[in-house]
Amino acid sequence: MLARAERIEDAAIAIAPVSGPSEPHPGRYKSSFKVTSTARGGRRKDRATATVTNAAYYARWVEYGTERVPAHHVMLRAARAGGGT
Repeated sequence: MLARAERIEDAAIAIAPVSGPSEPHPGRYKSSFKVTSTARGGRRKDRATATVTNAAYYARWVEYGTERVPAHHVMLRAARAGGGT
């Protein structure tokens, strides 16, 4: 699970958009991906799990978009690209 999550993280970093240098935090989204894992996941706490997250406060807007900004679907595309065996 951890290896698959790391492949997804690598794919997300590769396709993550980076704002211009005039933005207050250029590159923050791209550098905020993190992989966590546990051997006590699942509903019964009997499964290994791994999760890819992004700690940037605006990560959900990058993923899903807003009225003015189109959705980038970075995590969705990364999971499709890097999640294979």
